[in-house]
Amino acid sequence: MKTIRLRQGKERSLQRRHPWIFESAIARGGADAGETVRIDSFAGQFLAWAAFSPASKIRARAWSFDEKQRIDAAFIVAAVASSIRARSRFDIKSNGLRLIHGESDGLPGLIVDRYGDTLVAQFASAGVERWKDVIADALLQATGLTKLYERSDASSRALEGLPEVKGWLRGQGDVDLLLAEHDWQLHVNIADGHKTGFYLDQRDSRKRFCDYARRLKFERVLNCYCYTGGFTVAALMGGAAHVTSIDSSGPALALAAANVALNGFAPERATFMDADVNASLRVFIEQGRSFDAIVLDPPKFAPTVAHAERAARA
Repeated sequence: MKTIRLRQGKERSLQRRHPWIFESAIARGGADAGETVRIDSFAGQFLAWAAFSPASKIRARAWSFDEKQRIDAAFIVAAVASSIRARSRFDIKSNGLRLIHGESDGLPGLIVDRYGDTLVAQFASAGVERWKDVIADALLQATGLTKLYERSDASSRALEGLPEVKGWLRGQGDVDLLLAEHDWQLHVNIADGHKTGFYLDQRDSRKRFCDYARRLKFERVLNCYCYTGGFTVAALMGGAAHVTSIDSSGPALALAAANVALNGFAPERATFMDADVNASLRVFIEQGRSFDAIVLDPPKFAPTVAHAERAARA
């Protein structure tokens, strides 16, 4: 087992159970991409077992802080099963949910979402990439499903020295799926949609917005950066008379219009604008247009510190 020795004083974050080891914290040592390494303090004290990534500034990601723990296939299978069992304790009003959330579930760099009878996975780090086949089989075993689609096509893969990959990893099926949540349904495309196909993390926010629309009797709603219209449908389900939705993606807007129709709403209750949000807001101000509620969920303006100044201007 190869050992990574940290610089003096750089052990504190690991002692607080932060799972990342940055390039600048390492005094000496190296390994192949995804290889399990022992992380020691400058004084030689064991800190963690981690997956090494020679191409990334996050040079290693911790698997375990227990020196006695073996990082093998059995460890990976158990971590996958534990994550999925944890979700079964919740009464989630949807057939779409996140089953594994990376470092939070002890599987750094792995995202797995479920859409009905289909799993979608993102392998975003060298460690989980190395264990991909074991993880894929463990996912099917733990869920009883047969279809697993890989969406490892995020640009962040390049930071790990990994190519972008997209396609069926286990089984075959349709990439156009129906997501059921709360009292509505939404079309989701797992091959070309954002992230794994949709923003499952906003499920409760969509329900709250629907409830607000009903309780506060919203008439006119503006949904900025609407993507495929999740909040548009939520507003209409809450009784909004009309929703104006803006996005710069024509395909996303087409799916948003399809989602409005899917839930039985007349097309005249929704307007879709293929436009820049900032420019549209300035036009609305000039026109004196007002809305009872505005949904504003912009894309990431500053992926790194280098983008902060430009993001502030936006």
